[in-house]
Amino acid sequence: MPAKGVPRVGGPGTTVGAVVLAVAMAVGLAGCGSSGSSKPDPAHASRTASAQVRLPPRHAGFDYQIGGAYPPPKGVRIVSRDRSSSPAPGLYNICYVNAFQAQPEEHAAWPADLLLRDADGKVVIDEDWDEPLLDIRTPARRERVAKRVDRWIDQCATKGFDAVEPDNYDSYTRSQDLLTADDATAFIALLSRHAHARHLAVGQKNTPELAGVRKKAGLDFAVAEECGEYDECGTYARAFDDRVVVIEYSDKGLRKAVAGFGDRLSIVRRDRMVSTPGSAEYVRKVRP
Repeated sequence: MPAKGVPRVGGPGTTVGAVVLAVAMAVGLAGCGSSGSSKPDPAHASRTASAQVRLPPRHAGFDYQIGGAYPPPKGVRIVSRDRSSSPAPGLYNICYVNAFQAQPEEHAAWPADLLLRDADGKVVIDEDWDEPLLDIRTPARRERVAKRVDRWIDQCATKGFDAVEPDNYDSYTRSQDLLTADDATAFIALLSRHAHARHLAVGQKNTPELAGVRKKAGLDFAVAEECGEYDECGTYARAFDDRVVVIEYSDKGLRKAVAGFGDRLSIVRRDRMVSTPGSAEYVRKVRP
């Protein structure tokens, strides 16, 4: 499995009353059917909404700027930026949101019962990034966590982003077996329905083992870290019909990704900290 390899930045978003009303209306309309007693079909609602979103172009120039925004290099048509940033004018913009874990500086902002805890009551931490995992084990908790993340998705939509990238879909693999793939899929489906109601496409971040359930999860394209390095690009390409943006963190990974999929996918090589031009760590390449 690829390392995540990227820092997460940005503060909490805010919800505007008009946004809440618009989303409520969209959800209400999606739930209407021929029988007043029947329950709305969430999968149908997501499919209907996803038809109204704009998908990223295939095989287009791409830059990964979640560590800090800067003027996109020549030839770039797709850019991913943190939710605290603004979109790049005239390009296809993806909004990064840390959806399954709490950023270290936001730990205290989350209700204690929404942080995943082990049998001893200790918060389960992603040690690589010092991030507490969020507790999405039950429908009720998933709804509560989604309500908070949805505010950030609303912020992305209001700023003018085209899509959202919910990170840490694979956090269940770091949960000490407390979370399951089904928990992750059910949670991201909630986020997808909300994002689609705001006319945002939704990218699957990593997690190739769940690419086969992308339609159930309401996912429209993929954001794949190191799929060249780990021989996973084909899995994403098949599942998402080549709508895949790839970030490699080594020259070896870039060579493999370009050799196998350079004429099909959107590929960039970045430094592992996704730094900005002028910093000592900055690396950006599109060719080996």
